[in-house]
Amino acid sequence: MSERPSAPETPAGIAHPSNRGAAILGVILVVVGIAFFVGQYFDLAWGDIGWPLYVIVPGLVLLAFGLSQAHAPGLTIAGTIVTSVGLVLFYQNATDHWESWAYAWALVGPTASGLGMVLHGLRFGNTKLVREGFWPIVTGLALFAVGFIFFEGVIGLSGDRWNLAEWVMPVIVIGLGVLILGRALLSRGAEDEPAG
Repeated sequence: MSERPSAPETPAGIAHPSNRGAAILGVILVVVGIAFFVGQYFDLAWGDIGWPLYVIVPGLVLLAFGLSQAHAPGLTIAGTIVTSVGLVLFYQNATDHWESWAYAWALVGPTASGLGMVLHGLRFGNTKLVREGFWPIVTGLALFAVGFIFFEGVIGLSGDRWNLAEWVMPVIVIGLGVLILGRALLSRGAEDEPAG
C-alpha cells in the first residue's frame, strides 16, 4: 500500500497565501463595520456623501486579494480599475462635476490598469510586469491632461474657458504624438533584439 504524499509544509511564521487573503478580507470588513458604527453614532448619511464607497471598497478587496496571490495579476489590475472608478465617482459626487467624465475616463482605462500591473510587479519582483505597466500609466495620464486642457480650457465644459495661447493645444497634441511614437519605436526595438 503506497503512502499518500503529504502537502508541503509552510515554514513557521509565514502565512499561507489563502490565509493572507482571508486575513486581508477580514481586516477590510472590520474597518467597513467600524465606519458604519461611526456613521450611526454621528448620524452621518453615508448614502448621501459616501455611496461611491460601495465601489471603492470592493475595488480595495480585489486589490488586496490580487496583491496576496503571486499568480493573480488580473485581480490586482481589476482592483485598481474598480477602485479608480470609485475615486472618480467620489470626486464627482463631492464636487457635482459629473461632466469631468469627458476626460476622467483616462484615469480608469489605461492609467489604472497600468498601475495594477506595476503594483503587482513590484509586490512580487516581476520587472517585466512593471515595465509593461509603465506605458499605460504614462499614456493614460497624457490623455487625461490633454482631455482636461481641451474640455476645461478650450471648450469650457465647466462654464469658463481659459485664456490659452493658440499654440498650446497643437504643442500638447504633438507632444502626445511624439510620446506614443517613441513608445512604439522602443517596443519595436525590444522585439528586434535577439534572445540571449
